[in-house]
Amino acid sequence: MPIKPQIEILPGYHHTLGANWDGSGVNFALFSADAERVELCLFDQSGRHERARITLPECTDQIWHGYIPDCRPGDLYGYRVHGPYEPHRGLRFNANKLLIDPYARLLSGELKWSDTQLAYRAGSGKLDLSFDRRDNSRNMPKCVVVDPAFTCGDDRAPQIHPADTIYYETHVKGFSILNDAVAEESRGSYAGVADAASIAHLKALGITSVELLPIHRFVDDRFLVDKGLRNYWGYSTLNFFAPENRYFSHGGLHEVKTMVRKLHDAGLEVILDVVYNHTCEGDHRGPSLSFRGIDNRSYYRLVSDDPRYYINDTGCGNTLNLNHPRVLQMVMDSLRYWVSDIHIDGFRFDLASTLAREPHGFDQRGGFLDAVRQDPVLSKVKLIAEPWDIGPGGYQLGAFPAGWSEWNDKYRDSIRRYWRGDEGMLPELARRVHGSSDVFDHSGRGSWSSVNLITAHDGFTLMDCVSYKERHNEPNGENSQDGHSANYTDNYGAEGPTQDSGILAMRDQQRRNLLATLFLSQGVPLLLAGDELGRSQQGNNNAYCQDNEINWLNWSLKTEQQEFLTFVKQLIALRKSESLLRLRQFVHASSTEDNPVQISWTSPSGDEMQESQWTETFARCVGLLLTDQAASDCLFIVFNSSREDVEFTFPVTTGQQCWYGVLNTVNVKSETVEISEKLIAHASSVSVYKPVVCAAEEANEQVTG
Repeated sequence: MPIKPQIEILPGYHHTLGANWDGSGVNFALFSADAERVELCLFDQSGRHERARITLPECTDQIWHGYIPDCRPGDLYGYRVHGPYEPHRGLRFNANKLLIDPYARLLSGELKWSDTQLAYRAGSGKLDLSFDRRDNSRNMPKCVVVDPAFTCGDDRAPQIHPADTIYYETHVKGFSILNDAVAEESRGSYAGVADAASIAHLKALGITSVELLPIHRFVDDRFLVDKGLRNYWGYSTLNFFAPENRYFSHGGLHEVKTMVRKLHDAGLEVILDVVYNHTCEGDHRGPSLSFRGIDNRSYYRLVSDDPRYYINDTGCGNTLNLNHPRVLQMVMDSLRYWVSDIHIDGFRFDLASTLAREPHGFDQRGGFLDAVRQDPVLSKVKLIAEPWDIGPGGYQLGAFPAGWSEWNDKYRDSIRRYWRGDEGMLPELARRVHGSSDVFDHSGRGSWSSVNLITAHDGFTLMDCVSYKERHNEPNGENSQDGHSANYTDNYGAEGPTQDSGILAMRDQQRRNLLATLFLSQGVPLLLAGDELGRSQQGNNNAYCQDNEINWLNWSLKTEQQEFLTFVKQLIALRKSESLLRLRQFVHASSTEDNPVQISWTSPSGDEMQESQWTETFARCVGLLLTDQAASDCLFIVFNSSREDVEFTFPVTTGQQCWYGVLNTVNVKSETVEISEKLIAHASSVSVYKPVVCAAEEANEQVTG
């Protein structure tokens, strides 16, 4: 037993959970509905020696609490929670295990895997029904009491309208670890994201919002560590308040807050990818690190007729129980903390269908969604759903409430298939370019409800979409059985790297086509970091465990990579300059007084597409005309995924006789030229045109004037 020096502890209060410093002392408060006793454990600064173990003196409304006048910011602590160990009843208390405070704002030290983290005796014939009496504290991170006094100063959020947003999904470490232009001590850290060189790239690229893969404190899963791998992506959360320590360059919450402030100063939003659907504790065979040992049957959804086992709608072993009011409170408190204290601008919710599950299934008016909708803080930030999980009825694309955006996998798959040359894809192309109105145009939702993506962290990179037909996930150690099997990609003649100039030229053109479609579509585009640089993952479409050059961005660019980067910048600039590409409402064939914009689709003859033409399986070329009657503006886009040139007649528009090309994915270096009556839609190309007054007509007007 540890030494117990005389430490004064007062009853304190229960209304604020966590360890809260008030300038004189620290109040500790921990929720547990089924605990019989809770002990607060204080550690020395090394985190190795427990210097005191104190029973929290009060329990109010199932919250155990106490106030210690002698505690200060920087002190290290954890909890031991006493109660019955009866897995068949869903109770898994084991006071031999030091537990992480769910409300800890910072953690010190790393988790070191051993069987001592299990509440049961590994190797026992009784499995998790046995009981382990070993102390695990030497192998556990410790909670840190923090001083909340550091603020973000006069930091102001950019407040970019969703329709004007361009997301850039990246990873804190992978983004800057290889960038020689970033200060050496900052590479791979929060400071690296906010380095002047990083911000210069983001601003020159033209994106508006940096979407960071998870930075909540997470763990490297034991099965990965045993294979010499790491949890690179971070979807294995240990704590929902504390930032991940591995991204600190010099430690401290101020580095995260400074990162956000510097990005805001540059006019860039910060979006966090958050994982509130499950935790790192896994299924019934997993460790007791925090939630399981504090109050297992409150924090997790358990099988009703055998609560020894966990409902696994997430595929990760457990499912967080947001139906419990205290668990929902924790999630809401966490979200508000990241907005109010860290100044985050929004969240992308991993497996968001899980968060909206009620006992009867997915519910658009479920507790979590209703809580967010009415919250005075969270209702004002960007809310993005990954609208699926693996549970019954888990695929919910288009089912989230107004105010939410959703990752659109239908967009990804349809656009990949169209450019691959699959038959019968014109109707799908039109629906997705239109903002997927067939999915989202209901319940008062805007066209920005669809977050359009060609690639994301989960899957192939853009370069790999045009370089591989099959996944090559051998480094993951799962015989390439992991990751998606249906990727709708092509290698255009050779699997992986090649020196064939014809294949390379086709791959480059298809990359331009895919991104051009992305940025010319209604909805909100998401660009995967590194796609603008030609990054490859060597055909790995599930690189979640690769903390190495497979995932890290390579900033040493060859000439062709520089040229592609220039193209992407021009493409984003075009989107930002054309309001017709960033409509806030869905548009249809007929304009109205409230919405003077109209849309029409034209065949190569220049006439409006007929129903029979949409159903022609061999058809792969179509024109899109967007017109703003109020602003006397229009934009004409031609998509041609066939392998042959197609002669295309321009549509007739009022008062305009000529068109000029503002984008062509075949010859991106060509100068703008005037074109009248007809154009050649090159094989496998996208071209964009705007109407102009012909030179001859302009000269005639000057003479008559």
